[in-house]
Amino acid sequence: MCYSMCPGTVHRCMSDQGCSWISTVLEVFTKFLLNRLVVVASLPQQLEDQRDIGVHYEELNLRLQRRYQGDAITGLLLLYPSCMLHVIESSSEVLVSLLHDLKDMQERSNGVRIEASKVLVMSHNIPRRLFQQWSYKVMNVEAKVGVALNRDSLDVEEDDTETLVRTCLSMLLKLGNHLLKVTKVSKMPLDSLLDEIPEMMVPQHVLVQLLSRTELQSTQQHVQAYHTPINILTCSGHVFGSSCPTTV
Repeated sequence: MCYSMCPGTVHRCMSDQGCSWISTVLEVFTKFLLNRLVVVASLPQQLEDQRDIGVHYEELNLRLQRRYQGDAITGLLLLYPSCMLHVIESSSEVLVSLLHDLKDMQERSNGVRIEASKVLVMSHNIPRRLFQQWSYKVMNVEAKVGVALNRDSLDVEEDDTETLVRTCLSMLLKLGNHLLKVTKVSKMPLDSLLDEIPEMMVPQHVLVQLLSRTELQSTQQHVQAYHTPINILTCSGHVFGSSCPTTV
């Protein structure tokens, strides 16, 4: 038997009928799994209006929801003066489509563009959503966000990548949990709610540092890894890359 695996998909090919049946079962099983993607990207200096990025994602989300009906998209896009932080919760198919779009935005020569991008985390089968809808927020002033960290940019530069990622994800988790509680009792627009808690926003200089860390995969690298299958032969002693068919 030959197993061919890639993220989110496993095909066990014994016969055409068997492979089709397994693929169908797996598709039904994985369709409703909830996943979360967190990415950071730098914005071009010539970007005149950051809201163009937000509008782009609003339109993209509508197209994806028409294509993947039933796969709700929730999350938060924070647009800083020089970069953006995007949290998206949906099915794996939707998240991969968003990664492809992010890659295209980086490679295109006109239209809505971004520059360097990094994938902070792709979490699969998460128990619940942090956000009840998808929205975006333009951060007007970078100096007033992340006050709760009580550190300056020089300290951040000395932090290792794991610490920076953990700091970013921890702040996002606290922000999401706070919004879940507040939105149950407040009718204020989300934009106004976010204005009241600048200390819970991830500081821009943390994101800038993350963009410079080579340990993190770029969007292009993540997409390439996603589409690269891992082949495992369970009934053969041959090891891939070995010149001897009987090597174990």
